[in-house]
Amino acid sequence: MEKKLYRSRKDQKIAGVCAGLAEYINMDPTVVRVIWALVALSGAGVLAYIVCALVIPEKPDDPQIIDAE
Repeated sequence: MEKKLYRSRKDQKIAGVCAGLAEYINMDPTVVRVIWALVALSGAGVLAYIVCALVIPEKPDDPQIIDAE
């Protein structure tokens, strides 16, 4: 089964990007958020987050939809 990257619906703080990425790479969402915040301090992280929030689709509620893709 192929893994897909989705934004999280249940564990989101802003748009669910970090929680979705954490789920995709099997990592704690808090660690991903801290790393993303450190990258955001360099300037590129905020723009990257906005782009990811616009490009990465939200995880569907129905698990059948995920399996069909």
